[in-house]
Amino acid sequence: MKITAIRAYQVDLPLHEGSYKWSGGKSVNVFDSTVVEIETDEGVTGWGEVCPLGPFYLPAYANGVRAGIIELGPHLIGYDPREIGVLNARMDAALQGHNYVKSGIDMACWDILGKATNQPVCTLLGGRSGDEITLYRAISQESPVDMASKVAEYRAQGYRRFQLKVGGDPDVDIQRIFAVAERLEAGDRLVADANTGWVLHEAMRVARAVKDVDVYIEQPCRTYEECLTVRRHTDRPFVLDENIDSLEMLMRAQRDLAMDVVNIKISKLGGITKARQVRDLCVSLGIGLTIEDSWGGDIVTAAISHLAHSTPEESRFTSTDFNSYVTVSIADGAPQRVNGKMRASSEPGLGITPKMDVLGKPVLEVR
Repeated sequence: MKITAIRAYQVDLPLHEGSYKWSGGKSVNVFDSTVVEIETDEGVTGWGEVCPLGPFYLPAYANGVRAGIIELGPHLIGYDPREIGVLNARMDAALQGHNYVKSGIDMACWDILGKATNQPVCTLLGGRSGDEITLYRAISQESPVDMASKVAEYRAQGYRRFQLKVGGDPDVDIQRIFAVAERLEAGDRLVADANTGWVLHEAMRVARAVKDVDVYIEQPCRTYEECLTVRRHTDRPFVLDENIDSLEMLMRAQRDLAMDVVNIKISKLGGITKARQVRDLCVSLGIGLTIEDSWGGDIVTAAISHLAHSTPEESRFTSTDFNSYVTVSIADGAPQRVNGKMRASSEPGLGITPKMDVLGKPVLEVR
């Protein structure tokens, strides 16, 4: 089997709630997603998706995905997409860094491998663990009162894990955490996710102020060293996200005992292949896992579900269903939330069928 063509499609994903707001006044109303199609000479086609959270979050942006595919594509034509290790080595040799560009290609290759072997991707990644995947709901940054009011609404949808977007004025963020914590019930979990938004002294103030609240602190500051300082001055459970962008950073953080949970974003690490490496090491080390991506629609949600469902249940902290946040469906067969849970498809590959009437014509093709 050989790759004969790589195509990319651009699709806008508006939000049901109108906007999504997080640290530093950042917000998005419509996400710009790139869907990747890999065609082979045996008629098997694979699909992937990459959707950066705007150019101001991580070193990734939507137009960069498409420009990167133009750069990488010619180096992959004629290669066997089932040999995913070979493909990843070739991508890394052809384009240094830019992990997010490679993610959709890698995802599509896993889809092809599953279809070629008649197995769902989660089986290829280690096997299905448990019956369901527990999901969290992100609470977009608003006033403390408005954020607290969302808890009952989201709990009615089945969510019991809440990721509170903080990382603004520390005095207001303290109010946000207390206001939302007051609405929690037994069995709920609360994460205060600053998305790198506090400077060190602000993060220290917040950590001290909420020392008696049952809350996880996630990625309070931009640099690893700042986050490690906060970690060493609080006994609240600690999550690292943006700083864990490679296997090497995970190993460094583990040596420093820098976190209890790691947030794995598939595109941040360069695709399912490298996300699985980080996942497997975390499982061996006893580190909890949030498995997700930067953003996306049905195809990204399907990939998240396969990586999460193949993760031992005791290692899973939570995951997410991005396709429930957006108003546009781009594929049939993607997981759907039921009572705050989702399941990976049991169909071959990712288990999705793109809606070509929604995707339209490709914006680029490499042959």
